[in-house]
Amino acid sequence: LQESESENKLDGETASDSESKSEFGGSSPVPTSDDTPEVLNRALSNLSSRWKNWWVRGILTLAMITFFFIIIYLGPMVLMTIVMCVQIKCFHEIITIGYNVYHSYDLPWFRTLSWYFLLCVNYFFYGETVTDYFFTLVQREEPLRILSKYHRFISFALYLTGFCMFVLSLVKKHYRLQFYMFGWTHVTLLIVVTQSHLIIHNLFEGMIWFIVPISCVICNDIMAYMFGFFFGRTPLIKLSPKKTWEGFIGGFFSTVLFGLLLSYVMSGYRCFTCPVEFNNDTNSFTVDCEPSELFQLQEYNIPVVLQSVVGWKTVRMYPFQIHSIALSTFASLIGPFGGFFASGFKRAFKIKDFANTIPGHGGIMDRFDCQYLMATFVNVYIASFIRGPNPSKLIQQFLTLRPDQQLHIFNTLKAHLVDRGILASLEDA
Repeated sequence: LQESESENKLDGETASDSESKSEFGGSSPVPTSDDTPEVLNRALSNLSSRWKNWWVRGILTLAMITFFFIIIYLGPMVLMTIVMCVQIKCFHEIITIGYNVYHSYDLPWFRTLSWYFLLCVNYFFYGETVTDYFFTLVQREEPLRILSKYHRFISFALYLTGFCMFVLSLVKKHYRLQFYMFGWTHVTLLIVVTQSHLIIHNLFEGMIWFIVPISCVICNDIMAYMFGFFFGRTPLIKLSPKKTWEGFIGGFFSTVLFGLLLSYVMSGYRCFTCPVEFNNDTNSFTVDCEPSELFQLQEYNIPVVLQSVVGWKTVRMYPFQIHSIALSTFASLIGPFGGFFASGFKRAFKIKDFANTIPGHGGIMDRFDCQYLMATFVNVYIASFIRGPNPSKLIQQFLTLRPDQQLHIFNTLKAHLVDRGILASLEDA
């Protein structure tokens, strides 16, 4: 009896879940399967299921990495479009699970309202981004200026409309189920939309802040799988029975080394290190600037303990490489918990994958469960340790003020500089 109870808990089912089955029509598994291309099935038909899965995952992984390089080459606009498409697909996969698990087929307006709330949240977040990064363009166009001025009010009005529609759609026999799905939709929006918005913010700080974190998560995922596949013996966590300590530790050291090497290569190119800015003259994105100190080679003293081992007293490296250690450490030690969270979620609803979009990998959400957690960390890291006041944005806002307001700020700044002796020293020079 105890073993049976523990197995039920492991599968994510509790007593309260069992009691609610009658109302929700049962919690049968959502059927998902990998649609492996027939050409791969034929080519790998002589292999065992273990090695067949290894080759399928490997081939599709190489294909996805190739696609990743292609979209990086195509530039920021394509990257933002891909992030938006991935976000929509992830939202669709999670909402579909809720729709199937809770048998919400008869709920009035459920799917319509879910997609409406997705539209509202995206309008709010992307409107904030456009106002922040395309300020001059917004001020130049009258319709955009009006939308920007009342953006938050419009966003709230749109959400309030959806809220009222939800209340009006409540049906007596489905009250609890409707509120379950209302909460399901909002938690999905919190996890998916806000994180994808942070990814775009990281992209505008410089392509390197977008590529390195994502690449570190990909590297950790691949190397942890490889070390676990060939050397794995010790289970890591019950939520993911196939995860092993050998894979976890091997993935960590491989990811840190990979992060250092990738950061060294990318720090030498302006197209990766410069912030992505919008050029109002050409109406296009530019990534040309004078590299900051983060991306200029500096000499560092090696600790005395390590000098006898490596044989060097100093080493030349980019300061960003030091930050890459923090990024790769998070990607390999904390990032996997995003995957564990997703595994617990899938076990709770007795599903193998979020979908069967990618053969051997599952759905899009199965590949991005760690990326969203990583995006939040990178955004917080930049805000805490990297980003300072942006003079160009301050000047843009200053130029939109009335002449009397500009004059007041000018006089205040002038008085401040004179008091500090900075303006006087410039005049003497």
